[in-house]
Amino acid sequence: MSVEKKVPEIRFKGFSGEWENKKIGRVLTETKRPIELMDDTSYQLVTVKRRNEGVVPRAVLKGKNILVKNYFSVEAGDYLISKRQVVHGANGIVPENLDGAVVSNEYLVATDSDDITARYWTIISIRPEMHKLFFVSSYGVDIEKLVFDVTDWKNRTIVIPLVTEQKNITDYFQKLDALINQHQQKHDKLNSIKKAMLEKMFPKQGETIPEIRFKGFSGEWEEIVLANACFNFRSGKFIKAEDIKRVGAYPVYGGNGLRGYTSEYNHEGTYALIGRQGALCGNMNFSNGKAFFTEHAIAVQANEKNDTLFLYYKLGLMNLGQYSGQSAQPGLSVNKLTALEIFSPEKAEQTTIGSYFQKLDSLINQYQQQITKLNNIKQACLSKMFV
Repeated sequence: MSVEKKVPEIRFKGFSGEWENKKIGRVLTETKRPIELMDDTSYQLVTVKRRNEGVVPRAVLKGKNILVKNYFSVEAGDYLISKRQVVHGANGIVPENLDGAVVSNEYLVATDSDDITARYWTIISIRPEMHKLFFVSSYGVDIEKLVFDVTDWKNRTIVIPLVTEQKNITDYFQKLDALINQHQQKHDKLNSIKKAMLEKMFPKQGETIPEIRFKGFSGEWEEIVLANACFNFRSGKFIKAEDIKRVGAYPVYGGNGLRGYTSEYNHEGTYALIGRQGALCGNMNFSNGKAFFTEHAIAVQANEKNDTLFLYYKLGLMNLGQYSGQSAQPGLSVNKLTALEIFSPEKAEQTTIGSYFQKLDSLINQYQQQITKLNNIKQACLSKMFV
């Protein structure tokens, strides 16, 4: 019978040979730095977030206000495990800004050893294999109250490379995480800009002029009925089972029939898609193509004097859910939507506003796609670069 070699599928150049089975207790360097809490001294307490989101500040308290006195200091680079939350991914590395913080004996603190680094612990702790070890080494009847049995965990084994190879692996993931974080920060910043501009580029309640306006536009916005701004309102239809082949629907089972997508008409131009519960679903741009949407949505298209994208962003600012019916299955109807009154500028300004936010959304989406792509790469590497 062939024996599977303990080597990863993907490996950095220059490394060879099998990884070794090691008992956790033999490679783990657990560290305790007990401190005496002084009544009038302030101490930074930390906590470890779930889902491997890292070590973060919790509170700053004076020693006299810390009821449990069995506390230990931690240093930047320490690896922390929450004995109460480890099954939920509560473990991570202490960042530089929390050097010198304190934790109770509810935490396990580990440092580098000759066999494994603290940073390598943080990488392998993301993997499902370590999640399983954390779980099987915990006890209790409630998933939210499981207690980590450190002794049991230390008696289990992991497969690891030499420290030199560990460093290459952790450096790679550190750079990958930094890149993901950069894209996430830009994504979040653009979302914040969008939120701020939506508040300032549309008039506030009771006002007729927005706070911020594109150059060349002036005058008050006019109140109009949505029905007079659009020439097309379409709602998805409830599709019976016998009609599926005839309309080419994609079925979703539920209720007395099949709730699916209708393809009964061809679309030209752009449509705003509104959910029946009042939520904005998105905008669709079709040219010589068919639109498919569920019976839970309403498609709206502006007339020649108005801009659909502008209506899309304007409706997104409104609490459309308040106009849903109070029946057993409440929903926004076409009749309720067409009766809405909104403030609107001339079409040229509408088009400029709609185009601005569409470009902003496109940029936000690009960053989100990059974040998704990088996270997929990370997950693939977590699978292929370890044994």
